[in-house]
Amino acid sequence: MMVSIQNKKPAPTAFLPMRGPYDQTADGFARLDAWIGGHGLKAVSVRTGIYYNIASDPSCSDAVWELQIQLRGTVAEAEPDESGIGVKLTPEMKVASAIHKGSPDTIATTYQALWAWIDENGYELAGPPQERYLNDPAEVEDDECLTEVIMPISRL
Repeated sequence: MMVSIQNKKPAPTAFLPMRGPYDQTADGFARLDAWIGGHGLKAVSVRTGIYYNIASDPSCSDAVWELQIQLRGTVAEAEPDESGIGVKLTPEMKVASAIHKGSPDTIATTYQALWAWIDENGYELAGPPQERYLNDPAEVEDDECLTEVIMPISRL
């Protein structure tokens, strides 16, 4: 596994807070896309998921997560509106990342390897893990899914 270290710059981002099972992802991104278009905004990046906790049961009923799409230009921050979608400036951060190719069902191996790399190289986790979806799992075979696993880090 190849690990990349990057410095992420702040960026205006449309976000949708989520709770419960991850099978809501496609509908959530469709809502974000419609909201962005409906507000005359333009997206500039692939879709991202931020994962704030590890669900305690297989149904993921207690999962807390967020979907994000980075926006082009200068966009004012806004709390979520009646649709549940808001805009925020993502923070600047140093991250370690690795690309997972394959089924989302096997992504835990990439997480484990990235956590080990962080520990072995004198870093610690400095925020919730993220996943950038580089292609659409609904449009490719499971073994062709590409997901960038991203971990905010800081030196120990």
